[in-house]
Amino acid sequence: MAVIAIAAGCATRPESISASYVSHEKYSDGDCAMLTTQISDARAELAKVSEEQNSKANVDAWGVFLLGIPFSKLSGDKEADVARWKGEVAAIETAQIKAKCK
Repeated sequence: MAVIAIAAGCATRPESISASYVSHEKYSDGDCAMLTTQISDARAELAKVSEEQNSKANVDAWGVFLLGIPFSKLSGDKEADVARWKGEVAAIETAQIKAKCK
């Protein structure tokens, strides 16, 4: 039972993190070219923080396996950043649809 409680404290995998809400109105003034640049930048940031979060989850898995300690609880993780960038990507995609970008 203790192993389950410790494992529950491990960093969450990026694919299991829900997006934070970001309004597409934030991007409504952009033209299609600007939105394309913004989506590219947002996806790059999402990939970066997702990779960092995945690393934290891997370290936690080993920490729990070897020592019973999820190290991300001591050093922090990137879960909030992953959620934020997922929200930004979704908002820009919605803005692109509203602007009828291809």
